[in-house]
Amino acid sequence: MNAIVDKLGRPIRDLRISVTDRCNFRCTYCMPKEIFGDDYAFLPKDQLLSFEEIEQFAKIFAKLGVKKLRITGGEPLMRQDIAKLIERLLKIEGIEDIGLTTNAVLLRQHAQALYDAGLRRLNISLDALDPEVFGAINGRGVKPDFILKNIAYAQQIGFEIKVNMVVEKGVNEQEIIPMATYFKEQGIMLRFIEFMDVGNDNGWSFKKVVTKNEIYHQLKEMFDIEPAEQHYYGEVAKRYRYKDNGVEVGFITSVSESFCSTCTRARLSSDGKLFTCLFASDGFDLKTLIRSEKTEEELFDAIQGVWENRADRYSDERTEQTAKNRKKIGMSYIGG
Repeated sequence: MNAIVDKLGRPIRDLRISVTDRCNFRCTYCMPKEIFGDDYAFLPKDQLLSFEEIEQFAKIFAKLGVKKLRITGGEPLMRQDIAKLIERLLKIEGIEDIGLTTNAVLLRQHAQALYDAGLRRLNISLDALDPEVFGAINGRGVKPDFILKNIAYAQQIGFEIKVNMVVEKGVNEQEIIPMATYFKEQGIMLRFIEFMDVGNDNGWSFKKVVTKNEIYHQLKEMFDIEPAEQHYYGEVAKRYRYKDNGVEVGFITSVSESFCSTCTRARLSSDGKLFTCLFASDGFDLKTLIRSEKTEEELFDAIQGVWENRADRYSDERTEQTAKNRKKIGMSYIGG
């Protein structure tokens, strides 16, 4: 069948599946430890979608036009037997690509099993090379060397790796050039992410955003870079390449250069809610439907209806006021 489109003519191509709301980091821009303390109540196990339920939903989304899956969290490697889920999802007809986003703390234990299950792509979050800066951001004092060793280990196994760096003014903008230099030498694509107002807990304001243009001009002073061609419709990162070695660097510009007009992403939370925007206030409860023994056709119709009624374009419309006043789902819950 033809892929469905929403009210703004955008097809559904990508599904981000959060497998847990738990994380072993307490990053200041996502799960600040002042709010997500040791006594924070995460979802009980029976509230999470089972692997069978995730697989069933992924099959329906594939029939509606989804080609790419991204496994997220929280920290997805905290979900037991995650490699078994990857293996099941890779067998679904129509799914062409699966990636997994991780902070890489648990990567050494899981990398080989994930690779053996068929996973080939990892997005790894790392926001600084300076131990004090990174330790303060992740809220656990974890040193970058530990993450870098796990990245090298995964690279050696054969994974294609991208590193994501959230840049926040007054926190880590001095790390832009050291990070770019290091990952250029490692042959790994680094993506700079503008600090976003995801959720309600990270104290966001426009003043804390380091824009793509500001980062680009820093890079241009140090390196000879040129634009790279877009890979596909709806690609989020604006990509460039270093002329001397061809390694790419990217920008995710949700604040300064919105990409709402070509957004093809749906998000499934770990407790089975369907969100049509990263900045959504609420989601559509699919878990209740699947657990009330609705037929596959009924689930299909429900998901199709949600997407066809979608008109989200939050980043186009963002102001300091909407960012402050709109109640949004948390990044750790929806997986970015």
